[in-house]
Order: sequence, then structure tokens, then C-alpha cells
Amino acid sequence: MLTAIAAAFLGGIILNLMPCVFPVISLKALSLIRHHESPSHARAEGLAFLLGVVVTMVALTAVLLLARAGGASVGWGFQLQSPLVIAALILVMLGSALNLLGLFEVGLSVQRVGEVGGDRGGLVGSALTGALAIIVATPCSAPFMASAVGYALTQPPLISLVIFISLALGFAAPFTLISFFPVLARILPKPGAWMITLKQGLAFPMLGAVGWLIWVLERQAGSAALAAILACCLLFSFAAWLYGMAQKRRMMGQRHWVLHVATAFFLALVVVPLLNLNRFAEAPAEAATASQAAAAVAWSPQNVDAIKGQGKPILVNFTASWCITCQVNDRTSLSTQAVKAAMARTNTIYMVADSTKYNPDVEQALSDFGRGGLPLYVVYPADGGKPEVLPQVLTPGIVISALNQATEKGNKS
Repeated sequence: MLTAIAAAFLGGIILNLMPCVFPVISLKALSLIRHHESPSHARAEGLAFLLGVVVTMVALTAVLLLARAGGASVGWGFQLQSPLVIAALILVMLGSALNLLGLFEVGLSVQRVGEVGGDRGGLVGSALTGALAIIVATPCSAPFMASAVGYALTQPPLISLVIFISLALGFAAPFTLISFFPVLARILPKPGAWMITLKQGLAFPMLGAVGWLIWVLERQAGSAALAAILACCLLFSFAAWLYGMAQKRRMMGQRHWVLHVATAFFLALVVVPLLNLNRFAEAPAEAATASQAAAAVAWSPQNVDAIKGQGKPILVNFTASWCITCQVNDRTSLSTQAVKAAMARTNTIYMVADSTKYNPDVEQALSDFGRGGLPLYVVYPADGGKPEVLPQVLTPGIVISALNQATEKGNKS
């Protein structure tokens, strides 16, 4: 258990380096620069960020454990299997980007509209940023994390909760510790007009996250869901623009309530397409079809049992469109010519187990291998012996070596 707690903490620290977290963490860099002359406020924001991360992690863990207690096989990142959750994250990211671009302001008094920020609402904003950061971190799985999460999901609820809290503490540790060291204030540049440019520039990583999530939603629920979320984004952006105009009119003492009513009306319209997302997702996902078409044999536990031990290695790729680490491994290792040549030379049967949408067989397989989330790569030797679980971060050399060893076992037998 202590090993799992330490691995979870270390994995949480490394999780900050994953690309899915960068857009949100970059907001905290802006916050540190803004408050570099006020160490006490910087410390308070660091603690608020920590609280937001831990509370959200506890809430996610509670839902996860309750779902598993009810018989559902779910693991780390389970909420990304819901089109509605992905759509909500898209709108949150889009709203953050529009706010950074100055279309409207949040948490500011009327007299400070247009400035980079203020103290008002800063702690709440830090806590909400921590909550958002841990939610968007779930598509990524850092080294040391998989074994810790897999172990946690096999333990009693209290032990599971302790391990997940350790993961949250590791995730929040870098920013929280930095906020507690005033000496770093001497390194940071002084606030100035350049911060407005920086603030606007940070909107583009958020927009990049929006684009990625829209792609995931389309892969998960199809083109009808794509049309629905694009309509939502348009309506939401128009409502944000109206709200920004209302703020400016209020600042100048002009009538603004009509714009607030219009803002509420267009926000209400956003709900209409969202209500249909789950219906769109009921159709077979295009992502699963595309993934299985690329594989030599469709994955299922029954197919694996029927094929293994017949003189050919089996490579199973447990993946999902929302798993960024999976997509990187696919392009840097599994899709390379060297690995494809090794598969052909060793007569490897390649299978893809897609978890973009909820798949109880995939979730059960992850649990059987002691993993709490994606990615997972399993090589079954040609002789039908014990399968080998590959590291979460692949290189072509790792895959080729595993395939060669799996083939040699078959030749020896």
C-alpha cells in the first residue's frame, strides 16, 4: 500500500507534464506573475488550487467507487466516456479562452473590467482551476500511475481513497510549493501591459484543447454530435459576446439589462443540442469501427482465448480517442514502419480494444491486468504462456523486443 501511495504521488507530479493538463496549468503561471509582489496572496491561491484538486479528486473517486460497487467495470478517466461530460468540458474550455481573449470578464468589479485581474474572486478561481485541471488530466496516464490506480481499484474503499488523494496531492504539489517560495518572485517579471498580451496568448492552448475535445466527441458519437457541439459553441460564443457588451455598458452607466436577457436566451438555446448528445452516441461509434478495421482481428476476450497458443504472438492495444498518451504511442511507435515490419516478420496478430465509448469487456480486462486506466499494451507469447504488459510510454524498440521474445517462446516450444 505504501508503494502504491508513493507511486500515485510521483505519478501525480509527472501528470503536470502531460499535454492535456498544460492549457489549465498555464493559467496558474499567469496568476503567479500577477501576484508576485504579494507572497501571502500567492500562498493563498496555491492552497486554494490544492483544495480544488483534492476535493474534485475525492468526488471523482466517490463516483468511481460507487459505480464499481454497483457492478460497473469503470476505471480512471471514466467520465470521458460520456458525450455530455465531453461537451461540458468543451464549453468550459471555450468560455475560458473567450475570457482570456477579453470578450468578457469573470470575478471583476465593474470598475476593473478590461484589466488582467484582481483579488476579488481569485481564491475561488484558483480552486475552480484546480478542479478543472484534475478533470482534464484524466485522459492522460503518467508513469507510475497505472500500477497505483490499478492497485487502488482492487482495495477497500478507504485504501482506494487514500491512494487517489495521494495522486491529487502529487498533482497539486508543484504549483502549491512554488506559491510558497517568495524567492521566486525576484525571478518573475514585474506586472505590466505585456501581461494582457500574455493573457490573450494563453487563450490559444485552451482553444487547442477545445479542438481536441471536439475531435474526441466526433469519434465517440459521430457526425451528428459534431454538428450539435459546433452549434453549441456558436451559441455560447455569441452569448459571451453579448455578456461582454453588457459589462461595458454597465461600466459606462448605460442600460444593459436587455443584453443580459439576450445572453440568458442564447445560453438556454445551448441546452437544446446538448440534450440530444447521448441519443447520437447510441449508434455504433465510428471510432470503434475505424479502429477495428485497422486491426487484423477484432478484439474480444473470446477471440483472444481462441487464438492464443496457436504459434502466433498477439499484440493487444487497449486505447481510446480521448487518451492522449494512447494517441502519441500509436503515432510514435505502433504505426511506425519498423514496428509494422516486426509484426509481419513475427506473424503477430494485432488487436485493438477501443474504450472511447464504455465497453465493459475492456474495463474488465484492465482490472484483470491490475490497471486502473489506459493505455495498456499486452503481448501474448506464441506458446500461449503468460502475457507481458508493456510500459505505458512506448518506443519502437520496446514493442519490437517484446514481439521477438514472444516469437522465440513459440519456437522453443
